[in-house]
Amino acid sequence: MSTLFSIRCIRALLTLLVSFAFANIAFADDESTATKIARAESAAPASISADATIVDVDGTVLREGSNGWTCLPGIPLIPGDDHPMCNDAAWTAWLAAAAAGEEFSTDTVGYSYMLQGDAMVHNHDPSATQPDDSGHWVQEGPHLMLLMPTNVALAGMSDNPNEPGPYVMWGGTALRHIMVPVGPRE
Repeated sequence: MSTLFSIRCIRALLTLLVSFAFANIAFADDESTATKIARAESAAPASISADATIVDVDGTVLREGSNGWTCLPGIPLIPGDDHPMCNDAAWTAWLAAAAAGEEFSTDTVGYSYMLQGDAMVHNHDPSATQPDDSGHWVQEGPHLMLLMPTNVALAGMSDNPNEPGPYVMWGGTALRHIMVPVGPRE
């Protein structure tokens, strides 16, 4: 599969997911702002989330912050998801690029906390939507995610989520990152 084809598949999937997310905004509105903020804050240690900006999955700022971190009550790329995440500036840019189907690159290390776990995703193919028995689907428990500068090769790191320790997710794509489990899987 060519890189251009892979990028087009990723863009198509992300466009579809964002469309579904906006279609499901009414679902998100059933929750109080306080509930969304509390869930978003639970994604990271209080030393980060207490002063973070809290943004709803539809982009609405629920609370202004002061420390450069952004926390969300769910993953905006997955309609109806309620796994919170807290992102530094690099991860916030990654998320915006992924949602827009744009290329992403960084020259810094980026950090994201997901201490309440994650949705079920395919470890190698971000466009996959139907779980199968390939062994590549994973629903990670509490974890950190690391973005590495685009020019840093991740060759030699495991991309197998079933082996102990950190592993590369979506390694063959512009959305590659390192998963660092810190607790049991869901």
